[in-house]
Amino acid sequence: MHRVVITGIGVLSPIGLTADSFAENLKRGISGAGPITHFDASNFKTRFACELKDFKVNDYLDRKEARKIDPFTQYALIVADQAMKDSGLDLDSLDPFMAGTIWGSGIGGLKSLEKEIEDYARGSGTPRYNPFMIPKMISDIAPGHISIKYNLKGINYGTVSACASANHAMINAFDYIRLGKADIILCGGSEAAITRTGIGGFSSMKALSERNDDPATASRPFDKDRDGFVLGEGAGAFVLETLEHAKNRGANIYGEIVGSGMTADAYHITAPHPDGKGAAHVMEIALKEAKLNPDEVDYINVHGTSTPLGDVAELKAIEEVFGKDAPSINISSTKSMTGHILGAAGAVEGIACLLAMRDNFVPPTINNFNLDPEINPKLNLTLNEAQERAVDVVLSNTFGFGGHNSSVIIRKMK
Repeated sequence: MHRVVITGIGVLSPIGLTADSFAENLKRGISGAGPITHFDASNFKTRFACELKDFKVNDYLDRKEARKIDPFTQYALIVADQAMKDSGLDLDSLDPFMAGTIWGSGIGGLKSLEKEIEDYARGSGTPRYNPFMIPKMISDIAPGHISIKYNLKGINYGTVSACASANHAMINAFDYIRLGKADIILCGGSEAAITRTGIGGFSSMKALSERNDDPATASRPFDKDRDGFVLGEGAGAFVLETLEHAKNRGANIYGEIVGSGMTADAYHITAPHPDGKGAAHVMEIALKEAKLNPDEVDYINVHGTSTPLGDVAELKAIEEVFGKDAPSINISSTKSMTGHILGAAGAVEGIACLLAMRDNFVPPTINNFNLDPEINPKLNLTLNEAQERAVDVVLSNTFGFGGHNSSVIIRKMK
């Protein structure tokens, strides 16, 4: 079995459009939430989100190219380019059939689908759909575009498992590389669901915060007054390759993937198991695969969406798995800053973990004013301020509607 390492990263987040700006704002505890600008949200119950700031697609992509693809694919291509450049890979030296792409998105081209339906409804009734509608909409189109751009002719597909999509993409890439079915896989996730349909749909489920008078503090994981998540957008990308391949070319290595887990709650379509059974099991699987003891984990980036049920269930699972060692582990939810980026959450949060290892800090859980009394106060939830700490082993959780649970463990290279 091959060892698998991360040699390149790219990120577009509501608090930074590069890895370095993202790291800086994680350290500062900056909120990415604000009034929605993508459309007129004045009639919606929730009128704010975590949008990308100062983002202009034509700063990155040709105008003609950008028009043919949905924003979620635009974001994917941009972070893929960042990651490939960061990795220093010489594409001409690669065997294209041993290089692939696995990409996650929970929703795909929602904006493109929404626009076509609205245009049809406003028209004469004669169907005049854009010929690019289907390719813009389908979730697997992002890895298709990435493979074409970089001539990656190996494994290529999309993972769709709601908020666990990007983690599943990374886990699949990890598995294929260590089995010898690929030398290099560019993986990650992207999402662009801040649209009328996205906000309206999640709002109707009572999933979103309605703290319109104070968006910056609306995402408040573990706080007793939390009232739902804040929708975000963005993308994250990783270049994964064998350790041997990375060493042979003198690559910079961010970390080694050493463990992963995937389970299902088999409980409810949207609610987690109240005792966190599926979440506990997925972390146990990841630890076993990594051959790590609970006391060797320094930092857990939790799913932590700021929902009444999910936050408590996940912390129960952590206490079950880590036992007496749980209070010594730093825990935080970076969704308090970025919002919930759905299918891209695992990618953006995975990059937050790598930056934590690189810079020896733990990102904070901001916006905690009154800890939920159901939560053990002995847990170190890294509340409100980043903490300096040597971070050698990180565990990242993402859980999705449908009961999908995923955990990834990354270790700093010694």
